[in-house]
Amino acid sequence: MADSQNVLEITDANFEDEVQNSGDLTMVDFWATWCGPCRIVAPTVEQLADEYAEKGLRVGKLDVDANPKTAMKYGVRSIPTILFFRDGEVVDRLVGAMPKPNFEEKITQHL
Repeated sequence: MADSQNVLEITDANFEDEVQNSGDLTMVDFWATWCGPCRIVAPTVEQLADEYAEKGLRVGKLDVDANPKTAMKYGVRSIPTILFFRDGEVVDRLVGAMPKPNFEEKITQHL
């Protein structure tokens, strides 16, 4: 999955604890192993996890094939979908492979 130690593995089982009950800004990458665009954005997601860890951003990845319940709950129909959560609520989203500045804009807007 992720090479960065700052990237959490999010599952249906731990989503509530890791995302909904966290007061911090949490960015969750909804992805799948077979998804080409997901592989394109993965290094960016890992870089952001490392760069913004000390600024209060938590980053996680959720495999939609292994965790369909959470993906369905949040209406994830295309991947990669990046959802930004604060206090358990979705505050923003990005859909598709985007360049790093698009991610940084959303992060700085919500931190």
